[in-house]
Amino acid sequence: MLTTEQLMTAHKANVETLFGLTSKAFEGMEQLVALNLQVAKAGMTEAADHTRAALSVKDAQELLALQASLLQPAAEKAAAYSRHLYDIASGTTAEVNKIAEGKMAEAQKGFMAAVDSAVKNAPAGSENAVALVKSAVAAANNALEGVHKAAKQAQDVAEANFQAINTSAVKASQAATAKARR
Repeated sequence: MLTTEQLMTAHKANVETLFGLTSKAFEGMEQLVALNLQVAKAGMTEAADHTRAALSVKDAQELLALQASLLQPAAEKAAAYSRHLYDIASGTTAEVNKIAEGKMAEAQKGFMAAVDSAVKNAPAGSENAVALVKSAVAAANNALEGVHKAAKQAQDVAEANFQAINTSAVKASQAATAKARR
């Protein structure tokens, strides 16, 4: 049976966890805002430079060359921006997962302590029920571990796909730029 003190302790721990998770989410948002401000500032500077260059063009050939020279850097910047976004998102997710995994481990430990306590106080003849409960807990832990491993594998595959798409986009823009210059 849980006491009032145990409930209050658990409640305080949950509140601290909530504040920790909120703090990590805000850190991720701060990084995202900083990145977007940096990109906006650089974009304004580049737009001014490109406008000046376009206004100084003397003929169509020079305009085409200018456009071709802007294509590849724009694609590379978009790919770099995507990589930064991905890094922020995956870093924030990793921090949140670390906190959640720690809390999950604590909860499992507390649950196992409660099961062990119940087992010690179980009446004679309930060994089969105790074995069944222990077996169910072990199966649940194994299932949770399997889900965690599958999620990690899915994250690794998604990251590899993201990197491949970024690389192919940059290569495609380089090829298009090279073709436009010919």
